[in-house]
Amino acid sequence: MFSKLQNLNLGLLILSGILLLSFPAIYGQGGSGRGGTGSGAGDSKAKEQREAEARARKQREAARIAAAKAKTPKPKPSESASKTLMTGNEVQLRTNSPLVTLRLMFMTGAADDPTGKEGVAGLTAAMLARGGSAAMSYEKIVDAMYPMATSFGDQVDKEMTVFAGTTHIDNLDAYYNLTRQMLLEPGFRPDDFARLKDEALNFLKTSLREENDEELGKEALYLNIYGPKHPYGHHNAGTISSLAKLTLQDVKDFYTANYTQANVVIGLAGGFPPAFATRLKADFAKLPAGAASVRKTPAPELAGGMKIYIIQRETRSTAISLGFPLAINRSAKDWPALALVASYFGQHRSSNSYLYQRLREVRGLNYGDYAYIEYFPRGMFQFQPDPNLGRQQQIFQMWIRPVEAKDGHFALRAALYEYDKLVREGLSPTAFASTRDFLSKNVNLLVANQDSQLGYLLDSRYYNTGEFTAFMKEALNRLKLEDVNAAIRKYLKSDQMRIVLVTKEAENLRDSIVANKLSPIIYNSPKPPEVMAEDKIIQAYNINVRAADVNVTPVEMIFK
Repeated sequence: MFSKLQNLNLGLLILSGILLLSFPAIYGQGGSGRGGTGSGAGDSKAKEQREAEARARKQREAARIAAAKAKTPKPKPSESASKTLMTGNEVQLRTNSPLVTLRLMFMTGAADDPTGKEGVAGLTAAMLARGGSAAMSYEKIVDAMYPMATSFGDQVDKEMTVFAGTTHIDNLDAYYNLTRQMLLEPGFRPDDFARLKDEALNFLKTSLREENDEELGKEALYLNIYGPKHPYGHHNAGTISSLAKLTLQDVKDFYTANYTQANVVIGLAGGFPPAFATRLKADFAKLPAGAASVRKTPAPELAGGMKIYIIQRETRSTAISLGFPLAINRSAKDWPALALVASYFGQHRSSNSYLYQRLREVRGLNYGDYAYIEYFPRGMFQFQPDPNLGRQQQIFQMWIRPVEAKDGHFALRAALYEYDKLVREGLSPTAFASTRDFLSKNVNLLVANQDSQLGYLLDSRYYNTGEFTAFMKEALNRLKLEDVNAAIRKYLKSDQMRIVLVTKEAENLRDSIVANKLSPIIYNSPKPPEVMAEDKIIQAYNINVRAADVNVTPVEMIFK
């Protein structure tokens, strides 16, 4: 079933990646508190003028890059490969590109938010990336970056915060002078603090709770798995009540305590001069020494048995997310086997994965159905996951994209039916072989550009694995079918399933689940007899959950 379709899908993903890479990367606020400064974020009053300037500058920039490439001597065969350096707190990827990429990582994040000050890690990063430096206001930095056609953004997760940007080597000194001041000499202006605090609050109150059922359900699933006492037990942006109480001094205190030499990892890629790498290291050696943290993030303490949380919100559809904690992460020897299972069962944005075929293609339930073994925020907006979201603790997650409200109960049953079938039967030899072949090629897409290559090198440092593509290809080459099916039985059979549904008819759905009512599906056109026969099984499939463990929560209570 997979080989021809997977190859077609791979080609489409490559084309999509090329199209996406045609534009400068501009970071925007998202599930992990991403934001940024740079081209495209300018003053709206000069919108028309800047659009005209942008077109002209884009043409000049393209000409300059072409000229730089033309002047670059053709490398000898021995020099054509990129060179990687990992030592101490430095990760370097030297290439012949006229573009230079910075990824400046600090080993701190939302897991370090003090109790009662949830969100301070995210707000601190926002103040650095979008709050200006001591010498220049945010608006002036935006104006200075605009003619460079570049940007500088932040991404905050539980255990790491990264600041990233790419510039042409001709602009490297000017670009670095701006970004260095932003990170090492922050302005911490009260008006920027008020603006960014409001943005964070509006993100939780409006963007997540009122405008995005899918990301709401996915983030709520994590909250319900980890719970409020766990370091991962709140959204990366914080909570509404804690954000409201944060002060500028809280941000300054977090910066002083966590932005240290002990926490920084300097990522650098491209055709940068050696002297620049030396300068970069010397500048960040001016940070306070700090103490190297030895983080040991505990597994969540979950009671056995399935639990279902239904979020009541005014919406026309039903979004479904379900999952449970995993005992391993990317550093474990069995992780590649689980990565293959996730690809077969629910490869992100793949029309050939098993879940997609059974729920969308066969039944037309929704737009897509996917499975993951690592945190993947903003999945509805992108084809590939972002690097630098490393976590000691991960979950297995199934994302069932919104279905019509009347089909919510059936869709949940179908997802559980297919999950149980996966655990019970495992993969067939054909599915194993075709998925391994696909994944061996697909890993190249994850490192399709210089920025992602550097990001994955930083992740390899975090997980203590080799370079990602080599690590995965070697592991996949060694895998056998019995290894994969053994991993399914060992890691994916769980009695700690947690389910989140977002829907308008919350009480009615709860009553149907608790009473185990039949949930027949009505199609607009006839289906094959074998599908109708399977539907009769699914519509009565038992959801083994106690009535006390199916709860309805108003959306206003989420992230409170």
